Amino acid sequence: MTKVVPLKGVRGMIADAMVKSLATGAQLTHHGSADATALMAEKTRLGAAGTKISVEDLLMLAVVRALKKNPDANGRVEGREVHLSDAVDLSVAIALPGNLLVAPAMFGADAMDVTELRAARQDLATRAKINKLTVTEMTGGTFTVSNLGLTRVEHFTPIINAGQICILGIGRFTDRAVRGADGLIELRPHVGLSLTFDHRALDGAPAGDLLTSICEEIERMAV
Repeated sequence: MTKVVPLKGVRGMIADAMVKSLATGAQLTHHGSADATALMAEKTRLGAAGTKISVEDLLMLAVVRALKKNPDANGRVEGREVHLSDAVDLSVAIALPGNLLVAPAMFGADAMDVTELRAARQDLATRAKINKLTVTEMTGGTFTVSNLGLTRVEHFTPIINAGQICILGIGRFTDRAVRGADGLIELRPHVGLSLTFDHRALDGAPAGDLLTSICEEIERMAV
């Protein structure tokens, strides 16, 4: 018996958006990884002080900080024009039941501290589950983060949210052997990162600079 699942409704809209994104953009992906020792230490420090923050919240903060230093990656491609935004309107990919996916935006994420980023992300996730997101939230982002860190995926090739310049894919954490300051080998947590960018709007070198900047923000994380 073969089960047939029609590509219609929301699933059909997602399928059409993915095909459109690949058909209309020149997409390329850079892969890298960052030492997450400082990030995990900051999460532990905040927790001990009574502030509940997730790894994803701190990663979003690192992305926002990096985008402020690399503004040419923050915006949208509209026809033959690149529209760069002063504000970081950060879209977050949210998986929903029924093999569905949305990526609503947190407007003005660059003006939020990490607790505000967490609250905004949780609010979007809650409203996404009851179909209460607005059209503006669904279409107005300037950069997207897609997190597969709870799976076995270390790196992947995320598809750009149609119209945006970039999307960052976050993979799982893995322990890697590195040489410490004393010369001895030690294990440190690393997170896999995959930056897909539209080569029409951003060349490989500045995209590499952005990914490097994100890694550096993670590696010196302090709220």
